[in-house]
Amino acid sequence: MKRLIFALLLLAAPAWAQEKILNIYNWTDYIDPAVLQKFTAETGIKIRYDVFDSLETLEAKLLAGRSGYDIVAPSNEPSFSRLIRAGALSPLDRGKIPNWANLDAAAMRRVETSDPGNKYGAIYLWGTMGLGVLPDKIAAVAPGVPLDSWDLLFKPEHAKRVAACGIVMMDSAIDVIPSVLKFLGKNPDSHAPEDLAAVEKVLLSIRPYIRNFANGGALEALATGQACLAFDYSGDVAQAARRAKEGNKGVAVRYVAPKEGVQAGYDMLAIPADAPHKEAAHAFIDFVLRPDIMAAISNATHYPNAVPASRASIADLSIFPSDAEISRYFVIGPVPQAAERLRTRLWARFKAGS
Repeated sequence: MKRLIFALLLLAAPAWAQEKILNIYNWTDYIDPAVLQKFTAETGIKIRYDVFDSLETLEAKLLAGRSGYDIVAPSNEPSFSRLIRAGALSPLDRGKIPNWANLDAAAMRRVETSDPGNKYGAIYLWGTMGLGVLPDKIAAVAPGVPLDSWDLLFKPEHAKRVAACGIVMMDSAIDVIPSVLKFLGKNPDSHAPEDLAAVEKVLLSIRPYIRNFANGGALEALATGQACLAFDYSGDVAQAARRAKEGNKGVAVRYVAPKEGVQAGYDMLAIPADAPHKEAAHAFIDFVLRPDIMAAISNATHYPNAVPASRASIADLSIFPSDAEISRYFVIGPVPQAAERLRTRLWARFKAGS
């Protein structure tokens, strides 16, 4: 009889309480490992942690179904909104996330265009997409080129000169194309064929001068001085600057948000619709939204967060942009599926150089 009662109790217990496992799929170099250890120490839930380096990779996994992940971190556009529309994400139960109250309401309003009512995700970290530069190396091979403008990368006469010290391009049509549209003075959300043709013309004009395509790899290339210019995420460039300083090899890395305007992206904590451990996933989101935990994550990654109370424990407050800087940022909206196909084909031609 006792064995029968024990078996019934096990069946009644939540699945996550039985398995004590949480499967996380996050960006490369986008967490403080000590945070994961602390979560396990406080809850007894073991974490299996995998990483991706592009939104395309993340979307492919989730849209195929049965990914096995409990927590994912898609960018608000286009991936987060697209996953919501596809039914690939589960609505959050805020009753299980009391630390939701710590989120910056203004920041959460900015992502409501992707997630009306903030039903499916909480902001994890955010940043911008601009240029990682090594000013000294660029000055040595291309004196006089503008370091504060997209012209540095998108005008072939400048890219040709800078190529001597190495140019790395982010391998993501999702992230790059809106910035080229902005550079051209067009709507970053445009999917008009003539606008995309103009984008392709710009990209093909600089293709001969791009050494390689990378995402996480651009960070290391900048930090070691193997490349002097990279289209990259702001926090990745900040991490590269820190590694370069620690390496003490005379490499100085700087992030530039071009004066024409840069895209701001918000990475969201979300739960896949078929997540096997949703209770544990809610517990993790609540844990991460604690000010002390979010401060530790920002200190490790050099990305700003959306928990204002964390700032008291942030080592470098310069990661939080000023209001004047924010005024030059833009946020992209959803991209229709047909337009996405056009962009994907454009990107393939660009990488092939044809």
